[in-house]
Amino acid sequence: MVVEGADAGGGGSEGRAPKGKHSKARKTNYSGYRVRQLHTRVGTIYLEVPKVRQGGYIPFFVTERKRSELALLSLVQEAFVNGISTRKVERLAKSLGIEGISASQVSEITKGLDGRVEEFRTRPLQAEYPFIWVDALYEKVRRNNEVVSSAIMIAHGVDIKGQRECLVVEPMWEESEDSWREFMRKLKRRGVRRVRMFISDAHPGIQAAVKKEWLGASWQRCKVHFMRNILAKVPHRDKARLADQLKQIWLQPDRRSAERLAELVIEEYEEKYPEARRCLEEGLEDSLQFYNFPEIDKRRISSTNVLERTNREIRRRSRVVRVFPSIESYLRLVTAYLIEYTEDWANENAYIKADKLGPLLEQELAQAAN
Repeated sequence: MVVEGADAGGGGSEGRAPKGKHSKARKTNYSGYRVRQLHTRVGTIYLEVPKVRQGGYIPFFVTERKRSELALLSLVQEAFVNGISTRKVERLAKSLGIEGISASQVSEITKGLDGRVEEFRTRPLQAEYPFIWVDALYEKVRRNNEVVSSAIMIAHGVDIKGQRECLVVEPMWEESEDSWREFMRKLKRRGVRRVRMFISDAHPGIQAAVKKEWLGASWQRCKVHFMRNILAKVPHRDKARLADQLKQIWLQPDRRSAERLAELVIEEYEEKYPEARRCLEEGLEDSLQFYNFPEIDKRRISSTNVLERTNREIRRRSRVVRVFPSIESYLRLVTAYLIEYTEDWANENAYIKADKLGPLLEQELAQAAN
């Protein structure tokens, strides 16, 4: 990096006289430059510092070193959150003229996100979220010198104003009933008192946790996952037709119409595909729970689609890592991204209109009074 200007103590152009003239503001003279190294936490920067005859020369970027380092740290952290691998960040730094930064240093820098991540994961939550969507993400993680599959459990909720929010982000080594029950308890410990309905896939651990930890809350089986489960039991030649028939079930205006249409589908496939018929029969009731809330747009609360977009974005970012060095690094990436999404949602229109949630709240107050 080359420093121009010879005014002592500042390095700027203020007080500089025209060529061949002397300025009264000049306090000293310089003769050439000397190369100096500025070592930072992210590498080495080479400086050309003017040789002054009297006093000293302190470049402004040295006095503001802390600010510039924070900016660079922020750059590295943002690159990490956006899915750029540590070695690519290393090459990026070199292209900016910073030498000596290594992949291991980049990994250390990203740990600077930990404070914000922990604050987000432990912040107090509101007392009521009418609807909560639950899912788990899996990635490969190193554990005791082995590469194993690890999960991050995620819950998104809609508050009484209809705004979306990421509520819980928790790591786990296995998706068991005990893990999901502890996950549900953390919602309570952080202040949540009332939930009308949980939406998720049909994992037994989630179902059991909702039933045992949230008495009075219903559980909606994601219609998209449910349809995939059914279609997996029929040959390819009939998948498209059956898929169209199943979609029509959940598009019906009311629960009774949906049940009647489902009965017709069951009758049609009873002998041809008994396993698919059995799957539809056994899961139908749980897939129709959203009809208990006729005021709410059924597309919003009948599936886990609200989670799918964020999950895809997280997977796109985690793909470049391939194998996370620890569960902490995996949790850091997922949470940092969800923080950004939650901040964006706070400035967007409500996911569910508040006036549609009003009747639900009035119903709860009436039930409490009785």
